[in-house]
Amino acid sequence: MWSLSSLAVFGLSVLSASATILQNGQPRITNFPDTRIDPFSYSFTTYPRNASEISYKGRWDSKYVSWWSAPGIKFGYTGQTVAVTFGNWTSDGVLVGYRISGLDWIFTNVTAGGTHLFVSPETPGSDLTAPVSPLTFELRVTNWAYGIQVESVHVAKGEKLVKIPDYGRRIEIIGDSLASGMYTSYEGLSSWAYGLGAGLGNTEYSITAYPGICAADQDCWGNPRGQVHQWFYTSDTSYRASVMYGNNPEPWDFSKRPAADIVVINIGTNDQNSHNNVSAAVYIDALTKIIQGVHGKWPKAQVVVMSLWLGFYQSGNTYLPNAPQGFVKEIYQMYKWFNSDEYLRNPIVYDGVTKKTSKTGKKTKPFVHYFNTTGIMQHNDIGPQWHPTDVGAIKVASHLQQFIRMTFDWEFYATGPEVFHETEYWNDEPGY
Repeated sequence: MWSLSSLAVFGLSVLSASATILQNGQPRITNFPDTRIDPFSYSFTTYPRNASEISYKGRWDSKYVSWWSAPGIKFGYTGQTVAVTFGNWTSDGVLVGYRISGLDWIFTNVTAGGTHLFVSPETPGSDLTAPVSPLTFELRVTNWAYGIQVESVHVAKGEKLVKIPDYGRRIEIIGDSLASGMYTSYEGLSSWAYGLGAGLGNTEYSITAYPGICAADQDCWGNPRGQVHQWFYTSDTSYRASVMYGNNPEPWDFSKRPAADIVVINIGTNDQNSHNNVSAAVYIDALTKIIQGVHGKWPKAQVVVMSLWLGFYQSGNTYLPNAPQGFVKEIYQMYKWFNSDEYLRNPIVYDGVTKKTSKTGKKTKPFVHYFNTTGIMQHNDIGPQWHPTDVGAIKVASHLQQFIRMTFDWEFYATGPEVFHETEYWNDEPGY
């Protein structure tokens, strides 16, 4: 997890971060490079933030501020230099991961208003021009509560950025803290949602997830709105979003990106918590509208609804899952209803901005699928703060990948480059 100097869990103020990862309660040794530079000491070719060569991943607002989990930028470039100038809406000290082409992630903290040199001739791999050509640069925000604002991108004088075409398939993940990566080592970049999107390979992915949020449109753990409302907007439910937008966030322009082919939904853990007082009927109504909202925006998208998991407890000489496991019957019954002849003959769509439902008048084929998470994780795959460990996240991502492969005939295209960082655990001692 991250050590926050101004803790901002569930809507409280988030101001700054320190470069400390707590691993089982102990600080993990990290050697994040200091990448901040004085840009006036360099000779750059500079591109504005709206340059067509820069691809924005995930959700970004009109001010080029990032939101939700693991948003990023990607572009090709020539030469051996890449720097980025960040705007004042950048969360000061936010940890970002960046990489050259298919090489491993590197992590650094960036500053509001600062310019950071990510690639130079001294950067390992900056001179390796094959087999990926042109060289690509990708940057992702790791911290779910924080974000960056891009002001400009720089390459060496005389060099240029290159537009990299998007991959031909897209996946969207809608969820809460379990999907956003809360309490995994690199948060967004250690989450099962990221592992699913990146692990499929050659897939554009967006993770619209935030800790503490409910499906139901009510305050949950300090989140003022639920996903049945917020998914239709650009920003999340964080404190920084309230500072920037108050009660008037920018609606998300779904026409900015091609439609998702697959949408995975894992939400309801906060709804089922008695603290938030959400009934099963209210939860299912909200989840139903989220699915109908997806179908309204992306009529051809396939929706995968995941069952919930609520951890385990020791019972005598073994461990058992906590009961109840969270709206199990209700979620499955909803899934069956979406696949009934009655619904498929006259499907309904929902708009989270206008709050209106309407019948399409067009018969549709089944598009809602059920993914049963039972048996994937065991008690030691859940950390003491009720979230998947790094290994737990990898297990969920891997099972989902296989489900998608078998259900939708999606091939795996990730064939070598690192997905999860610092997960190499091995034994070099054979003599015991």
